[in-house]
Amino acid sequence: MAITEAARLKLLAPPAGRVRVVLDTDTYNEIDDQFAIVQMLLSRDRLDVEAIYAAPFFNKRAESPGHGMELSYQEILRLLERLNVSPDGLVHRGVADYVGPDKQAREAAAVDDLIARARAGSPDNPLYIIAIAAISNVASALLKAPDIIDRVVVVWLGGHALEWPDTAEFNMRQDVGGAQVLLDSGVPLVLVPCLGVTSRLHSTVPEIERYVEPHGSIGAFLAQRFKEYSSDHLGWAKEIWDMAPVGWLLNTSWAPSVIIPAPVLTDQMTWSIDRRRHPIRYVTFIDRNAILKDFFLKLKAFAETQA
Repeated sequence: MAITEAARLKLLAPPAGRVRVVLDTDTYNEIDDQFAIVQMLLSRDRLDVEAIYAAPFFNKRAESPGHGMELSYQEILRLLERLNVSPDGLVHRGVADYVGPDKQAREAAAVDDLIARARAGSPDNPLYIIAIAAISNVASALLKAPDIIDRVVVVWLGGHALEWPDTAEFNMRQDVGGAQVLLDSGVPLVLVPCLGVTSRLHSTVPEIERYVEPHGSIGAFLAQRFKEYSSDHLGWAKEIWDMAPVGWLLNTSWAPSVIIPAPVLTDQMTWSIDRRRHPIRYVTFIDRNAILKDFFLKLKAFAETQA
């Protein structure tokens, strides 16, 4: 499926008004996805949340990518329960394996749901895919249904800044083949790098205890997840990486960006530049204060309605 440069650039323009979104998340991998999910669901005035997809991950917390996906699925349910949001028809299990170097589409309910929702849209009403995990679900959908690329915009937290010595970031290195599918597909892409850009977006235990923990069962849950991530809190700050793509959609001034040629991802997990390639939007800075202030205020207001 081809898309014209004009059509791609139109889709990459900062969105106006309320937008359709789905979220692709490896929620149990770390502690930042939880914050991103809550901010997204407390921003219904701006984000029309159609679906949440559990994504695979594999590290010391999971026995396999599929196990990581299932752990993430269960963590999503725990969050929704504390937000009084029904998971029925909203949450879908993702793929159990990566697209990998063979670039093979994987089957999952999330992949089929994503394709259906994308096809239900149009270039004038695109589906924004907030991707904060290995890109396997999204890459599988692009491989199975390349016709959707003119009616979606992928906002992906993946890789490091282009000037970084490597791009062996967790989401990227989990599925290099899937990331290559994304970057080579021509799909409108907003790339949100980690080290060098989103690494600004961090918080501390005292801040979380003051502005998150007091606010209902969801605040207490988020604070517990944050504090249990490290046994030594002295002088410790934690990046909340996954809030950045949500922040870009809420207010693009919180995540300034530029149009650049899509970088080439090598098999060695480094960036290479070919200026003849199609354009993407590349986030260059994160306004940590604005994103966290928005989150703290929305969390407090939600808790007050539940009291």
